[in-house]
Amino acid sequence: MAKRVLVTGADGFVGRALCRQVEEERFLLRAAVWQPPPIESAGWQAHRTSYPSDTVVVGDIGSVTDWSEALQGVDVVIHLAARVHVMKENAADPLAEFRRGNVEGTERLARSSAEAKVKRFVYVSSIGVNGNSTQEFPFTEKDDPHPHDPYSLSKWEAEQVLKLISRETGLELVIVRPPLAYGPRVPGNFLRLLRLVSSGIPLPLGSIENKRSFIGVRNLASFLVRCVQHPKAVGETFLVADGEDLSTPDLIRRIAKALGVPDRLFPFPPGILHWAARVLGRWEEFQRLCGSLQVDASKARSLLDWKPPFPVNEGLAEMADWYRDAARRGKQGLHPMGGDP
Repeated sequence: MAKRVLVTGADGFVGRALCRQVEEERFLLRAAVWQPPPIESAGWQAHRTSYPSDTVVVGDIGSVTDWSEALQGVDVVIHLAARVHVMKENAADPLAEFRRGNVEGTERLARSSAEAKVKRFVYVSSIGVNGNSTQEFPFTEKDDPHPHDPYSLSKWEAEQVLKLISRETGLELVIVRPPLAYGPRVPGNFLRLLRLVSSGIPLPLGSIENKRSFIGVRNLASFLVRCVQHPKAVGETFLVADGEDLSTPDLIRRIAKALGVPDRLFPFPPGILHWAARVLGRWEEFQRLCGSLQVDASKARSLLDWKPPFPVNEGLAEMADWYRDAARRGKQGLHPMGGDP
């Protein structure tokens, strides 16, 4: 009998790619989403990606979520659903909100999984648990954690709760900390960068000398599915990445090439950019764009005999194709431009 895999957050950016990968590798897929698909116009319907046939609506994820239907007959849970970074934070107490969904919600799911006799729990955490930048050496699984904001702190706290539950119940636990992912339907900062490059606005980033690790969404999905049944994954924490670190100028040039537009980069003193970011209160944005964050994914490759199946340029090309198509349909009134349509 094939294993039944529950994917939470199945309607999200990573979730959709993961669901496809689960089915391609002949596992039985059950998708958990927080709300039913919206009623859509005929124009939109023609372009919408359908939910998997076995989809369960679980509602808001927190300390009282009822997982009984979703977990029935499930062998492995891959937990993607989370409260993620928001561009404009409106919560009076952001940390409390992150903890409600990411810590309390994860604890509820893990304990419900153990009660339902689920064998393995794969938790998608964040490289932010390690920190927000690297200097001389890339991050490894052995580094002391340095969560730097409410989101990464909630992810670190969820990891600790899961380890406790694993010890108490015997639930097999695998923790994965990916860096920024990219691919079709990418949201957030990567989508903003796509828009900037596509717009043709000159970018004063040609003199930036940094190195950042990324992971294509299909590469991430590939690794998560590897964790579903590999015996050496149990009890381990993994950092994953494409294996080709890029500077910000190199990334922009590759995106521009994939989009078929000029990159519009020009040299500008990084020190002045640093000063301007401080003055304008944009230091975090500057750090994400111009700082270094490298990941050593050698443990994932050696212990689980895994290598990223998709080259960086292929992933960027797929993302560019999606962006052009979404932008074109947006102009036609069929598809609102967004990160996760």
